[in-house]
Amino acid sequence: MSLTSEQARAVSARIRAHATGLGARVTVAIVDAGGHVLLVDRMDGAPPLSARIAPAKASGVALFHRDGNELVRLQQAWPALFAQMDQVAGAPVIAGAGSRLIRREDAVIGAIAVSGGIPEQDDACAEVGLAALATTATA
Repeated sequence: MSLTSEQARAVSARIRAHATGLGARVTVAIVDAGGHVLLVDRMDGAPPLSARIAPAKASGVALFHRDGNELVRLQQAWPALFAQMDQVAGAPVIAGAGSRLIRREDAVIGAIAVSGGIPEQDDACAEVGLAALATTATA
């Protein structure tokens, strides 16, 4: 089962609300299992570069099947591999906080990434997004 655009919009709305409560201005990116963008939603006042970072973080998570914090550890262990990853993936790939895999049962169906806040804010927002997705999937 794949993500719908309606689910992506609902998740983004929940993340935006949470980010506002944290005093953060962020960009939310949601991609499918292949790392293809389903949604990019930049809040007013979010750093301009966050609109490019969030999709690159989400794509990396989806393609590697690992959450962002684990990708950061892999990047630190193998910097030469990550330096060339953009060429292999055919799109920018960034390892960073605030990026999580979206799973249904045991299958990876996509990823969420948040960029623009401090790492802890991005992580908190991504977690809210996963929780929102779990609610929309069961509704």
